[in-house]
Amino acid sequence: MSAPSAFDAKRVLELAWSTLDIEARALQELKARQGEGFVAAVQAMLACRGRVVVMGMGKSGHVGRKVAATLASTGTPAFFVHPAEASHGDLGMVTQDDVVLAISNSGESDEIGAIVPAIKRLGVKLVAITGGADSSLARHADMVVSSAVDQEACPLNLAPTASTTAQMALGDALAVALLDARGFREEDFARSHPGGSLGRKLLMHVADLMHSGEAVPRVDLGARVPEMLREMTSKGFGFTAVTDAAGGIAGIFTDGDLRRLIETGADLRGLAASEVMHAHPRLIRAEALAVEAADLMEEHRITGLIVIDAEGRLAGVLNSNDLMRAKVI
Repeated sequence: MSAPSAFDAKRVLELAWSTLDIEARALQELKARQGEGFVAAVQAMLACRGRVVVMGMGKSGHVGRKVAATLASTGTPAFFVHPAEASHGDLGMVTQDDVVLAISNSGESDEIGAIVPAIKRLGVKLVAITGGADSSLARHADMVVSSAVDQEACPLNLAPTASTTAQMALGDALAVALLDARGFREEDFARSHPGGSLGRKLLMHVADLMHSGEAVPRVDLGARVPEMLREMTSKGFGFTAVTDAAGGIAGIFTDGDLRRLIETGADLRGLAASEVMHAHPRLIRAEALAVEAADLMEEHRITGLIVIDAEGRLAGVLNSNDLMRAKVI
């Protein structure tokens, strides 16, 4: 390796621009190369009763791991098997119900070539993503998806750059085509991403976040204002539910209502809940999604909700702080 030359900021940017141009052009050209092979690959994966087993060596292996993860998270069960390890026992992970997706730019990877006969003996469908149309892998594959590029972005035209970008894009294209064919929806995506923001929004219910039992501020219709004030203060929600004898929701009394009463100069000690409450409060069912509660609060510019069960009885309370802690909002 020769001694490095002085740092040249202009050349750095020129190489960056050139790399992006080459890879963008490679993807545009890749589009024209897709046809029956791509369609057949999607059909095979869609019909697969097992899992898609992704394989690849070197940089193609790194791409393969990402492709397997993308397939799995979008409704197509998949996992990655290292070809070298497959020759030493890991091929036992592959069953007759699976489809093998082998990724190799040249199509001449020794490690993949060594296990192709075993894959064929199992009767497993073999899909190849390769830039070598006449390669050994392409000849033995049941379906070939072309990842050929005319030029690597590497100035030496050696390091896998544009070719791995092409492989990655084709993996995404397969995943997108499959999720559409499966009718994969936001709810399905959320189930495989329960820790993500979409998972929290689509899977978390009001019942998961609400306060219940003794933590719920509640008074009956005959309670006086001082009693309501003590309930609101001790429970710390800024409001209290007012319930009837059957446990149904009769109304709500808030700290805002209290301030307005004080301003009128009324004798608070003699006023009952039935006289000062709001008779039609905003309610939400316990089985509703937490994101629905967030929408309801935003729509009506309120910070808390009374939660009811399927029979319309008081089940709990929920406020905006609960939604923020759960990262629903």
